Amino acid sequence: MTFDMPPRRTPPESIVPMINVVFLLLIFFLMTAQITPPEPVEVTPPVATMDDPSDGDLTLFISADGTPAYDTAQGDAALAALFAAQPAALTIKADAAVPASTVAALLPRLAAAGFDAITLVTAAP
Repeated sequence: MTFDMPPRRTPPESIVPMINVVFLLLIFFLMTAQITPPEPVEVTPPVATMDDPSDGDLTLFISADGTPAYDTAQGDAALAALFAAQPAALTIKADAAVPASTVAALLPRLAAAGFDAITLVTAAP
């Protein structure tokens, strides 16, 4: 009696190379991604009693000495760059040390440029 050898099965394809590629891509994207761009000036927002999240498209920063900053520009260049942007909802992130009169003096210029929805960012108490 002769027994035939069973036919050889082809081994399933290994999934290890695909896992290696996925982990390499994950590491690459984690190392090169920038979660949020850095703020142009350091700002400590004032404290408010109401919690109202800001949802503006553009953000204008005002430093402790009253200098406005937008993107990478500061001073009057920042306002010119902001006015050149398409008017949309604007968020003002001002330092707590900035006098309210400085921010209030800036509001008519922003309204004249077409910004009708302006939000001031504050910190929760």
